[in-house]
Amino acid sequence: MARITSQHNPRDKSARAAHNVYSKLLEIYDAERAQLHLGGGAKAIERQHDKGRLTARERIALLLDPGTELLELGLYAAWKMYAEWGDVAAAGVVTGLGTVQGRTFVVIANDATVKAGAFFPMTCKKVLRAQRIAIDNHLPVIYLVDSAGVFLPLQDEVFPDEDDFGRVFRNNAVLSAMGVPQIAAIMGSCVAGGAYLPVMCDTLLMTEGSGMFLAGPALVKAAIGQRADAEALGGATMHSAVSGTVDFKEQDDPSCIARIRSLVDRFGARAMAPYHRRRAKAPWLDGDELPGLVPLDDKRGYDVHEVIGRIVDDSDFDEYRAEYGRTMVTGFARIGGWSVGIVANQRVNATGTRRGVEFGGVIYVESAEKSARFIMDCNQNRIPLVFLHDVNGFMVGLESEQSGIIRAGAKMVNAVSNSVVPKVSVVMGGSFGAGHYAMCGKAYDPRFLFAWPSARYAVMSGDAAARTLVEIREAQMKKDGKEIDEETHATLMRETKARYAEALDPRYGAARLWLDAIIRPQDTRAVLIAALDAASHNPDIAPFRTGVLQA
Repeated sequence: MARITSQHNPRDKSARAAHNVYSKLLEIYDAERAQLHLGGGAKAIERQHDKGRLTARERIALLLDPGTELLELGLYAAWKMYAEWGDVAAAGVVTGLGTVQGRTFVVIANDATVKAGAFFPMTCKKVLRAQRIAIDNHLPVIYLVDSAGVFLPLQDEVFPDEDDFGRVFRNNAVLSAMGVPQIAAIMGSCVAGGAYLPVMCDTLLMTEGSGMFLAGPALVKAAIGQRADAEALGGATMHSAVSGTVDFKEQDDPSCIARIRSLVDRFGARAMAPYHRRRAKAPWLDGDELPGLVPLDDKRGYDVHEVIGRIVDDSDFDEYRAEYGRTMVTGFARIGGWSVGIVANQRVNATGTRRGVEFGGVIYVESAEKSARFIMDCNQNRIPLVFLHDVNGFMVGLESEQSGIIRAGAKMVNAVSNSVVPKVSVVMGGSFGAGHYAMCGKAYDPRFLFAWPSARYAVMSGDAAARTLVEIREAQMKKDGKEIDEETHATLMRETKARYAEALDPRYGAARLWLDAIIRPQDTRAVLIAALDAASHNPDIAPFRTGVLQA
């Protein structure tokens, strides 16, 4: 393999400035994460402790192996989405990948400090995304249940659809039928339809003082006039000794978690995927230099090899068709020992043999065809794919259309759509329009999709979109007989850019679960290794078929 050499000088004045600017942005995210980790706040945490219960994050810390941490997914879920109901930090549920007794689990823990752990619309979608990750990667699941059920004021957005509350129980059944273990521990409230979740798991634990019932005492009295206290109706003693629903009754949270760890320790080994792995080597180049290497100013170019060299083992990279379709960089490497194929947007302008200068971040006919063929080769050879996004879209214009850009783009989208090896995407900068699709956006089933704070999402870039929207608005104003002077035009542009900028922010996408996590650039390698490790638990690889490709 060929080791990537770096032209980046971190001591250069402009490099230091870019790094400092990016570091300040990371400080903002660090502060937000710390606030989100508080859930419902200090008083709500105190109330949880007064009940003799741990918080969701305290439970997870006890559950995981010492010295390991949760790779948290969906931390920004519901961010600024439910202002009228108050903050719903992390959508009221903590999800992620964690190690228990040396095994990788999907962990789903209701946060009772946030609206009593009630299910908002985004809570449902976050739990469903975690279950989807478990299904796709054959990962066992541990549920730590402490929820008041559906948030009734928004029940119409939670209850009926295929990506709503009921799908959670459907996924419980599917995972069980797949032979993927699920353990549920009731450690607080578990009411109404939510009671089906733990009961549809393979193993069910319950702590004393917790309650599980389809209808609580007040609702039972209102519905059928029967009086019953909470313990007789759905307490841990009743469900362990009378209904026979609970497998293990535990005194408190620590003993319950200790029991889970004891049960997991007895799990047998399972078949793993055939992807090739050897002993990992640290990159030759320094990953701590990544912040600022991808500039926040999208008008500045950079060589994506500099990023790849700071992520892959020993900074070694076998580049595929390096001289052809140079606005895309494709090639083979290892990450954490795992063999991977990398598909990355090149942001440096290239000189093509056919058309002269080719703009960085734009997918041309040749780069689309190269990428499609490379993706097919990786599937043929059972090599997982890693996509590094910083794309403006496909090239437009007379020459591009006549060269068959739609046809070439369709080949790339087809190859991505039908890919059967694991795909992991990282959005480093822009990810716009059809370029987002071709680079394995959320709609194309990546096992995981991560983003840096410098990421931007939209159907087109901010300036182009603002100009288009303002032109439409001004045309309508002129039809209504209004005059557009320079001041009016400037005001419209400023307001439109501000609105559009909010939607471009990766936190906007993360709030809606368009991505799994916003990560620090310097953590990219570790996160990718965790994702590839998780993907290796699914041994099933379907036959690779692309269907019809336009010639």
